[in-house]
Amino acid sequence: MPANENQKSQCNIQLAGRPANLVYQPFMLRPVAHAVAMALCSLALYVALPQQVMAQASSTQNANERQTYNIPAGPLAAALRSLASTANVPLTFTADQTNGKTSNAVRGQFTPQGAFTVLLANSGLQAVQLDNGGYVLRAALTTSGDAVLPAVTVRDSAETATSEVHGYIAKRAATGTKTDTPIIETPQSISVVTSDFIEATGATRLRDALAYTPGINVSPWGSDSRFDWTVIRGFDAQTPGYYLDGLQLRNNNGWAIWQTENYGTERIEVLRGPSSVLYGQTGPGGMINVVSKRPTEEPLRELQVQLGDNSRRQVAGDFSGVLDEQGKVLYRVTGLVRDAKLEASGLPNDRAYIAPSLTWRPSSDTTLTVLSHYLRIRDGSSYGSFPEVGTLLPNPNGKFSPKTYVGEPGFDHFNQNQWMLGYLLEHKLNDTWTVRQNARYGENDVDYQQVYNKSSFVVVNPGVPDDPANFRLLDRFAFGSKEKVKLFTIDNQAQAKVKLGDWQHTFLFGIDYQSSSNYQTTYNNGTASPIDGYSPVYTNDAVAGTPWFNAKTSLKQTGLYVQDQIKWGNWAATLGGRFDSASATVYSYDDGSSTSISDHKFTSRAGLVYLHPSGWAPYFSYSESFSPTVTIDPETNTPLKPETGRQYEVGMRYQPVGSKSKYSAAIFDLRRQNYITYTTSFLPKQTGEILTRGLELEAAFQPISHMNIVAAYTYTPKAIVTASSTPSEIGKQMQAVSRNQFSVWSDYRFTSGIKVGLGARFIGSNYGYQESAAAKLPSYTILDGLVAYDFQRWSLALNMRNLTNKTYISNCSDGSCRYGDLRKVLATATYRW
Repeated sequence: MPANENQKSQCNIQLAGRPANLVYQPFMLRPVAHAVAMALCSLALYVALPQQVMAQASSTQNANERQTYNIPAGPLAAALRSLASTANVPLTFTADQTNGKTSNAVRGQFTPQGAFTVLLANSGLQAVQLDNGGYVLRAALTTSGDAVLPAVTVRDSAETATSEVHGYIAKRAATGTKTDTPIIETPQSISVVTSDFIEATGATRLRDALAYTPGINVSPWGSDSRFDWTVIRGFDAQTPGYYLDGLQLRNNNGWAIWQTENYGTERIEVLRGPSSVLYGQTGPGGMINVVSKRPTEEPLRELQVQLGDNSRRQVAGDFSGVLDEQGKVLYRVTGLVRDAKLEASGLPNDRAYIAPSLTWRPSSDTTLTVLSHYLRIRDGSSYGSFPEVGTLLPNPNGKFSPKTYVGEPGFDHFNQNQWMLGYLLEHKLNDTWTVRQNARYGENDVDYQQVYNKSSFVVVNPGVPDDPANFRLLDRFAFGSKEKVKLFTIDNQAQAKVKLGDWQHTFLFGIDYQSSSNYQTTYNNGTASPIDGYSPVYTNDAVAGTPWFNAKTSLKQTGLYVQDQIKWGNWAATLGGRFDSASATVYSYDDGSSTSISDHKFTSRAGLVYLHPSGWAPYFSYSESFSPTVTIDPETNTPLKPETGRQYEVGMRYQPVGSKSKYSAAIFDLRRQNYITYTTSFLPKQTGEILTRGLELEAAFQPISHMNIVAAYTYTPKAIVTASSTPSEIGKQMQAVSRNQFSVWSDYRFTSGIKVGLGARFIGSNYGYQESAAAKLPSYTILDGLVAYDFQRWSLALNMRNLTNKTYISNCSDGSCRYGDLRKVLATATYRW
C-alpha cells in the first residue's frame, strides 16, 4: 500500500486472525503481524501529523455537504461501502454487525449523516460521527423520557400508487379505485408487477413481464413480435384495450394496437374481473394498466447497453432530476434504440422509443405532470402457424421446425409509428377536496402485410394419399391492413374525504370522455405460391387482394361515475355506479354508406373487506362491465351488439405485520355476454355467453435474508360457452384455457454482489381455441434464468428466457398450430451515476 494512502487510514488491524473493525474508504488495510503494524502505524502518524489535521478538516467539511446518492437496496455491508466511498468518509464496522442484514435504498441529495440514517433505517444500527470526521457503526440507541433525537428529513421515501417500488412487493395501487389505496383494502383481485421484477426476469415485452402473474395466459397465440396478446380469466384483454396511466388505449378489433415499452414502465397493475364502473369500456376478464416512469426529485442518470441473440443490439438511457433551484420543475427523459433480427426469417425487429416528461409543482397543493412518448417499430412479424399434421399430429416428413419461416421476406412487414401527449393535473383545494384532470391525445399509424399458410397441404400425388410429398407443400394467401388511429381521452375527478361519526368516506365523482377514429383498409384474399414447409424456397410473388373492409370507424363515449370508499372499525367497503353513453359510426369508402349505433348502460360495483389486525383481510365483491363494439357484421353490414359482463368474487389477503410478505387467494364466477370471435378468414361473428369459474393463488415473500420468491397458481375448472347461435360451440371453451397453470420465480443475492435467479412456468394441457384441435395440446414447462453482478456503479446481468430452448405448442385452431417463443438470451450492462 502506498505510504500516503496508509496515512489516511485509521489503524484498525486484524489480530491473531480474528476480524477486528473493518475500515472502509477507497483503500483498506490488510492484516499484518501485530508488531509490524504498530510500528508502521506509529511512523505514519508521526510523519503525517499535519496531513491528518488537514484530512480531519476535510472530513468535517464533507459532513456538512449534501451529495447525490443512488445506492440500491441490497446486502448491508456492500451498501455501506458504496455510501462511504461516495461520501469520501472513513467508516468502521464489523462483519458481525452486518451479516445477514439488508439495507434500504438511498436515492437523492443528503449529507453523509442523512444518507447513513436512510440506509440504516429499521436495521437496529446507526452511524456515529467521530471527532476526526469518520464514522463508526454502533447499535441504535432507544429514546426514553424526554430524550429527543435530531430530525432527519427523507424525501420521496414513502410508497405511493405511482412511485418506484424497491423490490417485488407493492402495497399500494390506484387501478382498483382511481385513488391511492392500500391493495389490502381493495375488494377485488389485483396484482402489481414492479420495475425491479421486470428487470430481474429479463422481460422486454409487456406480456413477458406478466408471465408470473396469476390468471393470465401471456402466449395465447404463440410467438408474436407484433402485439402483446394476453388472456385474463379466459378472455382477451387486448380488446377493447390496455391502459396507460389510467387512460384507455382503445383498440378497434383491428391491427393498429397501441404499444407500451417496458423500459419506460414504473409498474404494471392487473385488475382482474369487470371494472366498467371506473373505466367504462373494459372486458370482463380484467384490465392491464401500465404506469409510466415519471420525473423524480432525486437525480437519476442511467445508461444501458444490451446484447442478445438474433443480432440484438440496444442502447437505452434514463435521466431525471430538478431543473430549477426551488425544486418546482422536474424532468425525465427515457429512451432506447434497438437493432435486431427475427429468429426464423431474419427480418428486422427494430424499435426506437423516447419518452420526455415534465413535472411542475407551483405549490405544495398543485402538481402538473406532462407525459409524452414516440415509438417507431419496424418489424417483419414472427406470427405464423403450421398444420396440425406435423406439429400436434404425426407427419411422415417429421415435425415442422419453429425456426422455419414460411412467409415471404420481400412482402412481410409490420411497421408502426405511434406518438402520445398528455398530462396529469392534481390540485388540493383544502383538507377535504382534491380535483384531478388527466388527458391524452395520440396517433397510431400501422402498415401491415404478411403471407400466411391456410393450414392445408397442396396434394401433389392424389393417386397415393399417403405419399409423404402430399404433406410438405403449404397453401398460402396474402393478408394486409393499413390503419390510422386518432384517440383523445380525458378524465375529470373530484375527491372528497369526509368523516361522519366513526365512518370515514372517500368520495370520488368523475366524468370521462373518449373519442377515437380508425381509418382502416383490410384484405385477406391476396395470393401467394405454395411453399415447402420443410425446405422453403421464397418465390416473391405475393399479390395483395381486394379490401373487404375499407371504412372509417368513429367512437364517442361519455361516462358519469361515483364511488364511495367507506372505513369504520376494521371494515372497508367500496360502492360505485356508472352511467355510460356511447355512439359509433362506420362510414364505408367503398359505397359511401354510413351506419350508426348508440348504446346506454348503467354498471355497478360493490365490495366489502374485513381488516384483521393480524394482517388477514377476507373480502367479497360484485362488479360489472360494459363495452360497446364498432365491429361490423360483414353479412348484415351493421355493428354487432355491445358486450357485457358480471362477476362475483370471494378472496383473502394476508400481509403479516412488520414483514415484506404478501399472500392472496380468490375464487370467482364470471360471465361474458355477446362475445365476438373471428373465423379462419378473419371475419367477425358474435356468440352468446361464456362462463368462467376458477381459483387464483399468489404469494411474494422472503423466506431468508437476500432471497425472494414470487409464486402464482391458477385453477380454472370451467371456461365454456353456455349460449351461442352456433349449437356446436355450446359446452366448449372459447379461448384455450388450461385447467392448471403455475409459476414460481426465486432469486438470491450473495454478499459479494452476485445474484442468481431461476423461474419455472407451467401451462397445463387443453384442446385449443374453441376446442377445435384434433388432439389434446400437451402441457409444458418453461424455465427462465438470471445471473447478475452489482459492483460500484455497475449492474451486469445475463437473462435467459426459455432456458432449455424447449419447443412447445401454445395454441391450435381450425387445423393450424402455433409454436411458443424459443430461447432468448440477453446480456445487459447498466451504469448509474
